[in-house]
Amino acid sequence: MKQVVQNYKSGELTVLDVPVPGCKPGGVLVRTAYSLISTGTELMKVSEAGMSMLGKARSRPDQVAKVVQSVATNGVPATYRKVMGKLDSYTPLGYSLCGVVEQVGAGIDDVKVGDVVACAGNEHALHAELNWVPKNLYTPVPDGLAPRHAAFGTVGSIALQGVRQGEPQLGEVALVIGLGLIGQLVVQLLVASGVRVVGADPDPARCELAERLGADACGDPGSAAVEASVAELTGGHGVDQVYLAAGGGSNQPVELAARMSRDRGRVVDIGKCRLDLPWNAYYEKELDVRFSRSYGPGRYDPEYELAGRDYPIGYVRWTERRNLACFLDLLARGRVDVEPLVSHVADFDDAVETYRSLKDGALKAVAVLFRYPGQAEAAGTEAAAPVVAVPSAEVRRSPVRPAGTPVRLAFVGAGNYATSMLLPHLAGREGVELSTVVTTTALSAANARRKFGFARATTDLDAVLDDPSVDAVFVVTRHSSHAELTQRALLAGKAVFVEKPLALTEDELAGVLAAVEKSGNDRLQVGFNRRFSPLLQEARKRFGARTGPASLRYLVNAGRLEHGSWYLRQDSEGSRFAGEGGHFIDTASWLLGADPVSVYALTTPGNEDLQVVLRYPDGSTATISYVTTGASGFPKETLDLVADGKVLKLDDFVRASVYGPERWVSSRLPKARDKGQNAELAAFVKAVRTGGPIPVPLESLVATTAATLAVRTGLASGVPVTLAGAR
Repeated sequence: MKQVVQNYKSGELTVLDVPVPGCKPGGVLVRTAYSLISTGTELMKVSEAGMSMLGKARSRPDQVAKVVQSVATNGVPATYRKVMGKLDSYTPLGYSLCGVVEQVGAGIDDVKVGDVVACAGNEHALHAELNWVPKNLYTPVPDGLAPRHAAFGTVGSIALQGVRQGEPQLGEVALVIGLGLIGQLVVQLLVASGVRVVGADPDPARCELAERLGADACGDPGSAAVEASVAELTGGHGVDQVYLAAGGGSNQPVELAARMSRDRGRVVDIGKCRLDLPWNAYYEKELDVRFSRSYGPGRYDPEYELAGRDYPIGYVRWTERRNLACFLDLLARGRVDVEPLVSHVADFDDAVETYRSLKDGALKAVAVLFRYPGQAEAAGTEAAAPVVAVPSAEVRRSPVRPAGTPVRLAFVGAGNYATSMLLPHLAGREGVELSTVVTTTALSAANARRKFGFARATTDLDAVLDDPSVDAVFVVTRHSSHAELTQRALLAGKAVFVEKPLALTEDELAGVLAAVEKSGNDRLQVGFNRRFSPLLQEARKRFGARTGPASLRYLVNAGRLEHGSWYLRQDSEGSRFAGEGGHFIDTASWLLGADPVSVYALTTPGNEDLQVVLRYPDGSTATISYVTTGASGFPKETLDLVADGKVLKLDDFVRASVYGPERWVSSRLPKARDKGQNAELAAFVKAVRTGGPIPVPLESLVATTAATLAVRTGLASGVPVTLAGAR
């Protein structure tokens, strides 16, 4: 299928051929009839992409701060790879469309194949021929409403949420500053609410359009006409509400809002304009400044948008989805008219030229629609129901490759970790062929194919598992899917590299072991990479053998998670330690040369800082302090191993030292933090190519996973947990 994308590094705009997205549970696959260009938000992104690197940094100081923090935590090379990987990737455009339901995912019962729906979301309602849309980001289109008008649903919801924040009442007067697409819709919604409206915009054509759509008067923000109109309509008191729907770097809108507001009036920011509030003006009138967050309650909440958990209507009357349905209802009943806003309708194939014309000013428009081939009236025919393949119990184990034949690898998932920490070490490696990349999001597969040279990109996992030429499958997806995907790949006879964690529950771990037993395929590696770090390998060698029990102390300064991080979804993705703790347990067990026999866990109030004590067969102990309340400037990982009158010290994979009869200190000028990914991948590929043993024994992988899971059990019981045998 085709999709409009942009490379943020080069500014390139193109219509790209990408795989069709999979129809996941909890959503529907929609074939687009019309999608709407946001002439404000999208053109701002297009303009930013055309800036120099310095210009991009100036426009996004928040992202610069994240880069600086990443350098402190991960080092310059890793941060550079991550940042350039993100910049030099195709990113999607679009967030408002109307289309026809082509497939219905499991758990969806409110629409059927062939229904017309309006869709929202900058990850789900893209300028693409097909989109997978989760339940709370689509709504059925009322009978009789034209698809080209329903495509305005998302921007209409943004305007509607802004109006709700202003709490307009019958008979009030409002000022709308900025009469672009959002501003024009705000004007109509206020008029429909019984509010008299004054508009302000430097473009006379937009002022005339707003007056035709119901505004009492409009004029240039710097003219006396706006002030005179406000005085006339309010008896000199000032407007009850001001809606900031303007963009740009001028502070004029917030200054005008203060002058035009009545005492204790309300100022609502909907757009993205400069907000240097003149303190005296806002203080003396005690103005109420409010922000409108996009489409409404639920925005940026993954539990609402992705997991489909609705908010009870008694507590949250107007959610994203209810706003979307409400706006479509207003359109269907003629209370809002979007046809006068449509300046241009372009064929989807002409998308790149349309964006260029908008950016260059050759096309002056309030709203522009893309019309998709064969879907102009969204009269889709019913599609065949999706076929779900059941994994066969028959083992189809890939044979050992003859000498000189490359090892063919498939990746399931192509997120940040895969593209910054794994694939750069595999792309171009001698004896390796990147065969297929599988993702549920079409664009991420296309990006990975372009950047790393995959032969194919697809959303069909079954096709990869059934492909006898694929030797190994990398599972680099969200934590909740690791165990299931690992089982399927093992049963298909593939060698498997799965990023940690292997499993989030004891049942999932048992399922993986059952798949090994059933298939006879134990070719499994978990991404515990730290034991492969060259610096730690050298330090262990310098420390030498030990005769007595050891004490190991491992401090992990994990830090706070950003709001919205999927690590916070503990009910579906497991706890943060369940996802990451295996790294540290595996490192401790490797250094001590054994698997733990018991686990004792303690936590501070609020479960912020975690202490895990591991006991080993020879009496050795390892204490892992996993903390989130430390200083961000302190190293993330520090480790001390003490035994036999010797001490091994590791400082965040930058320096290491050994104190004993002979002292050893690593170089003071390390090239980078090397946490072992490259060596780990080399060892795995070699094992697949030669048929030799997988680098880490299955028993050790299982023991580490079981110990990680035992932390949760130990926290609940308050007593040490004895670990059973590895298998």
